[in-house]
Amino acid sequence: MSTETIITEIEKLSVLELADLVKALEEKFGVSAQAAVVAAPAAGAAAPAAEEEQSEFDAILSTVGDKKIQVIKVVRSITSLGLKEAKALVDGAPNAVKEGVTKEEAEQVKAELEEVGAVVEIK
Repeated sequence: MSTETIITEIEKLSVLELADLVKALEEKFGVSAQAAVVAAPAAGAAAPAAEEEQSEFDAILSTVGDKKIQVIKVVRSITSLGLKEAKALVDGAPNAVKEGVTKEEAEQVKAELEEVGAVVEIK
């Protein structure tokens, strides 16, 4: 089977089916699809970009807690996802609920989710 054929088949998948595929591949091959962390530059060789203040933040759902249904409801209201997609996001924790948002919006997401017992990190 060629790479082109595989890509064509993957393009036909829904978001939920794609998430399941990624999870299955991670389990099958013992890998993670998360982005690799790049080592910090050596002391004295600090990049100018490192001096700039971070302007975009990600709200990451770390732990769901005891009130899973309430967490799913809050995730749906925050993201406008459907029930299936929101449940998949919550079941797959840790997952990003919101990415590339302002610090204020990330803090708001964190507050809403922590109110129903979830643990949220802002990166």
